[in-house]
Amino acid sequence: MIVGVQRHLHARSAALLGSIERGLPRIMTWWFVLALAASALRVATSPLDGRPPELAMLLPYWLLTCVPLISMGLALRWFANADQLPQPTTRLAVVGRWRTVERHEARSNALYGTTGFMVSLLVGMLINVPVRAAEYLAELPAISGPVPQWLNSLQLMLTLDVVLLPSLYVIAFVAALRRVPLFPRLLVAIWGIDLAMQLGIAHAVTATGDLPAEVATTLHSVLDGNVKKVLISVALWLPYLLMSRRVNVTFRSRVPA
Repeated sequence: MIVGVQRHLHARSAALLGSIERGLPRIMTWWFVLALAASALRVATSPLDGRPPELAMLLPYWLLTCVPLISMGLALRWFANADQLPQPTTRLAVVGRWRTVERHEARSNALYGTTGFMVSLLVGMLINVPVRAAEYLAELPAISGPVPQWLNSLQLMLTLDVVLLPSLYVIAFVAALRRVPLFPRLLVAIWGIDLAMQLGIAHAVTATGDLPAEVATTLHSVLDGNVKKVLISVALWLPYLLMSRRVNVTFRSRVPA
């Protein structure tokens, strides 16, 4: 019975993975439409004192909408034949006992591929993009005209966060989908960048010196929540990336010794 359940779950994960791969053009189109509509709504509901939107005010929303799409398009091109890339010469994942096998042997292994539990990681990276965009749109109104220095710094850093990190997670998503050997290292590096970004936002905004107390409290709560989400992801997925037989067969061409 357990074997039957495992086969059923594997079949469902494989079907979901196939739907994601075939549906990428449709996903990208829907992202463009929905992100643009949400951005327009955010601008329309912001206190602009009757002034028409300026180009500088609209730029963050164009970046939020377009940069993840550009990143995905570039990654799909970069990693078109990624499973042909050579393995790294130095192993950083040294936990466990493994035996390196030839590429053709790894591909013939039943665990080769990004199905199974791996699909949950792929979906999580993809969902991270609209979640961060929604948080950005909810937290920060459109800004126009002369504003305090702390608000300028806050907008700049939060815009950098919502443009850079989702784009990096999209690249990692495609790297996993295309079975790039360096995917596990790439994801760990992005986690590090994510944590550093939250600390950078806190430092840059508080360094202005005129941050209102209530804004500082809210910002601390938001950044603390972001850090906790990254640490939870690390705690959940890093052991999997190190010890999973599927990950090791697919990305490192090695099997249990």
